[in-house]
Amino acid sequence: LSTFGLASAFPLSILLALGRRSTLPVIRALCVAYIELVRGVPLISLLFMASVMLPLFLPGGMTIDKLARAQIALVLFAAAYLAEVVRGGLQAIPRGQYEAAAAIGLGYWGAMRAVILPQALRIAVPPLVNTFVGFFKDTSLVLIIGLFDLLSTIKVALTEPAWNGYGVEAYFFAALVYFIFCFAMSRYSRRFERAVPAPEAVVLREPA
Repeated sequence: LSTFGLASAFPLSILLALGRRSTLPVIRALCVAYIELVRGVPLISLLFMASVMLPLFLPGGMTIDKLARAQIALVLFAAAYLAEVVRGGLQAIPRGQYEAAAAIGLGYWGAMRAVILPQALRIAVPPLVNTFVGFFKDTSLVLIIGLFDLLSTIKVALTEPAWNGYGVEAYFFAALVYFIFCFAMSRYSRRFERAVPAPEAVVLREPA
């Protein structure tokens, strides 16, 4: 859930961040409304809405698996938070970078792809990883709507007589798994920051 959710939410978050900075009022208003609405609603509410209310709006005879509905809610939730992180990275880019991209003939999308976004994402790596870690742990809330993850599997296993007396060990194992994944993401982000040089301002010189 977390891997697919982050992989799907990240591209959507970039589009939302760009839309929030758009000069077109309609696009900007829609992106702002979406981001603020989703960020103002608890994840558990979105999961309940996806699990219970979403099927009511589907055409007759059409069904979506509960896992897919939960995945949709997780993607929409993560995209709103990641969009604000990406927007922070975009705002940290000096205006001169945009002017330099325009000076070499790049259009809006070309400048974003080749100049602006690589620098913005490099700046946003620490808060991005922090959001990734939080989202990874939040996926355990799918237990509320009847889906199984690591914690819910342990909870069910502890109801079996053979697992009586192993509650501490089982939950310690779950905590260890979460720690390993979160620590690995944190270490990888640090290596990525060291491997990718910090963005430098582009200085355009007048021809002699």
